[in-house]
Amino acid sequence: MPVTRRKTSNTPRATRVETAQVVLPGLTNVHGTIFGGILMQWIDGAAGISAARHSGGLVVTASMDRLHFLQPARLGDVVIVQAQVNFAARTSMEVGVRVFAENQLTRTRVQATRAYLTFVAVDDQGRPREVPKLVPETDQDRRRFRQAAARRAVRLRERRAMNKRHDT
Repeated sequence: MPVTRRKTSNTPRATRVETAQVVLPGLTNVHGTIFGGILMQWIDGAAGISAARHSGGLVVTASMDRLHFLQPARLGDVVIVQAQVNFAARTSMEVGVRVFAENQLTRTRVQATRAYLTFVAVDDQGRPREVPKLVPETDQDRRRFRQAAARRAVRLRERRAMNKRHDT
């Protein structure tokens, strides 16, 4: 079996993913808008591909937070999901996702949703493994990196508090 050499660093640009899907009748609620759970699935899929690109292997979703539904995606709209790694720690990564709804007739595009997801890279046994360093290239990359680091600190504090409540 050939040995693959893992990269020691990546840029956010190298992790970018964009998917597009049409909102079909079976994906909508009584209001003619996409079910939130369907959109969450699409977000998780695109973000997972982005994280896997950065880590060079298998990843698992650890959390999805700060998910905001800003505008509805309606029946017939094209939904564009854009994802990229914003931050990488030792074994985990934050992926930022933006979702746009595009009217097929007018080509008008609005931001429908945004979210941040955390993924953990895992080996074949499902154990966490180290990921390459993320090297921001642009001022926007550096801003996203700093903001993601701050969100990570909040998530870790929240996790410690949850664990503390569970232990008592």
